[in-house]
Amino acid sequence: MAKQNVAEQFVDILVHAGVKRLYGVVGDSLNPVVDAVRRNSAIDWVHVRHEETAAFAAGAEAQITGKLTACAGSCGPGNLHLINGLYDAHRSMAPVLALASQIPSSEIGLGYFQETHPDRLFTECSHYNELISNPQQMPRLLQTAIQHAVGQSGVSVVSLPGDIASQPAPDKPLETALVTSRPTVRPGDAEIDRLVDLIDRAQRVTLFCGSGTAGAHAEVMEFAEKIKSPVGHALRGKEWIQYDNPFDVGMSGLLGYGAAYEATHECDLLILLGTDFPYNAFLPDDVKIVQVDIRPEHLGRRSKLDLAVWGDVRETLRALTPRVKPKENRRFLDKMLKKHADALEGVVKAYTRKVEKHVPIHPEYVASVLDELADEDAVFTVDTGMCNVWAARYISPNGRRRVIGSFSHGSMANALPMAIGAQFTDRGRQVVSMSGDGGFSMLMGDFLTLVQYDLPVKVVLFNNSSLGMVELEMLVAGLPSYGTTNRNPDFAAVARACGAHGVRVEKPKDLAGALKSAFKHKGPALVDIVTDPNALSIPPKISADMVTGFALSASKIVLDGGVGRMLQMARSNIRNVPRP
Repeated sequence: MAKQNVAEQFVDILVHAGVKRLYGVVGDSLNPVVDAVRRNSAIDWVHVRHEETAAFAAGAEAQITGKLTACAGSCGPGNLHLINGLYDAHRSMAPVLALASQIPSSEIGLGYFQETHPDRLFTECSHYNELISNPQQMPRLLQTAIQHAVGQSGVSVVSLPGDIASQPAPDKPLETALVTSRPTVRPGDAEIDRLVDLIDRAQRVTLFCGSGTAGAHAEVMEFAEKIKSPVGHALRGKEWIQYDNPFDVGMSGLLGYGAAYEATHECDLLILLGTDFPYNAFLPDDVKIVQVDIRPEHLGRRSKLDLAVWGDVRETLRALTPRVKPKENRRFLDKMLKKHADALEGVVKAYTRKVEKHVPIHPEYVASVLDELADEDAVFTVDTGMCNVWAARYISPNGRRRVIGSFSHGSMANALPMAIGAQFTDRGRQVVSMSGDGGFSMLMGDFLTLVQYDLPVKVVLFNNSSLGMVELEMLVAGLPSYGTTNRNPDFAAVARACGAHGVRVEKPKDLAGALKSAFKHKGPALVDIVTDPNALSIPPKISADMVTGFALSASKIVLDGGVGRMLQMARSNIRNVPRP
């Protein structure tokens, strides 16, 4: 039996850790690893057109499955292209192992062709980042990298020179049991005691939930019912907490709607559950605040806390709920539910008048129809910018759907690459890329990846021929829009030229039929929808200092737009409010 080389051992360990695919672009320094993948039937090489796509796809797969995924780039420029997608995966707490191939080991530090230093470059977007400079470091170094990625929910980077990858592996590799899942974390009794005391003393409690409430929906609802608390959420908490929620008061932040802002400011105790909500200007500074999070480094970095609780949300609530005294007074809860319904009634009107006849098409109308027609277990990947607005306002969660995007890193061009990773996890599940024309055209080359692998991703393209969110930022800052206009092709024709299903929609009456035909198509499809670039309505009193990047941080009511089926949910909740 031939002796195993380092590349083969590397690939075997990835397989042992449960990795199914290695996303990347081949290159000379990476060739030994790619060849090892070719000869290993338990793992596939996914050939994308740009390494940034590889990292985004791996991050999306990790978010959908909760398991370790992997991507790779060849030396120098190849692995540098990974960095944006790795930043996103790291900030999204997605367990990703990135292989950064390196120049020949004897040339490192001598200005060799394509020389970079990945072990320095990726430090900020990883929990672990090391160079294999000797075969004897295998397999321990790779195993350590995997433990960091899985155990700390983020990125690990391993740099591997091509010549080292081709050398014989150690004779007796360590057979280590790899960690492939994380434990639950329960707070100590002292923290639970203090939290019970704070809740029992409070008259008005509000829960504000983030992505850390994943898997804890039932526990949050039981807790809210017992203490009669309104429940708001951040964007990343929407898919986990809004559905089947009679205590829902909407979302806070830039894309906020409903009464979430009021509920967090008019309470006397705010409990932050599994959220690292970054916009501290939307958080109160005159109420008591408790934060519960499984990552202790998140505690207290957004607001001053009266109690920091280190634990995951589900286990914390399981320990907490039986011990708190039930509250009988619903006055605060009912007040917030009514405010929420009234707020949604006010904003929905602007986009319910003659939308079926409006040309260019209202993007709100597109999102609303998409929400109605998409599968109940669809995965939506969402481009940063105005597509974030439409997804936040119109895509209805139900406990089965997933909505993922670059919600923490805020990168353009993420939706299509994420859709690739999401679709590879299950070819039979509907995956919809909600793409803006700016984001789509930035990494449009990887539409060819859909065709090459016959991935049935449906790209719904909101084509307003502009960088809409940037225009909004300029407008609010009192600046004329400049450099934001896109001269676009007929994207549907481009899709057809690539070998995919493509249809262009310019009239509202054609929208539903175009979406239905795309969803029925068995392979990749693109629906190019010409939308109104002036659809967004801005509050009249916003000053220039309210804009900081993606946040209008000093505004309470930021964007005035439709809210789709959320109004129906709010009305249903109001019907359940007891009458005196």
